[in-house]
Amino acid sequence: MSEEYSKYSPYFTTKKFGVFLDVLEHRAIPKNSTDVVFKINAVYQYRPDLLAHDLYGRAGLWWVFAMRNPNVIRDPIFDFRAGRSIYIPNGDSIKSALGV
Repeated sequence: MSEEYSKYSPYFTTKKFGVFLDVLEHRAIPKNSTDVVFKINAVYQYRPDLLAHDLYGRAGLWWVFAMRNPNVIRDPIFDFRAGRSIYIPNGDSIKSALGV
């Protein structure tokens, strides 16, 4: 684990060789019975960072939506379109998955 990246970072579990990162090791965001279905609206279109900020208080957790919805969101920005439904993990699930 990298000591230079926050536990909230998508790069936290990716190995580091000197100043270089290895191939990205994706962090799992497991399904949970408390996940809710959210239909992306125009306010959040192409802005997963805004939704992450509003839900979790951290815009940097934008990547959580792509990891939790890999069959729906392949491009974390341009697939984050109004009208698309995604699963949203609650804050406790995120903390547990990230070990914080």
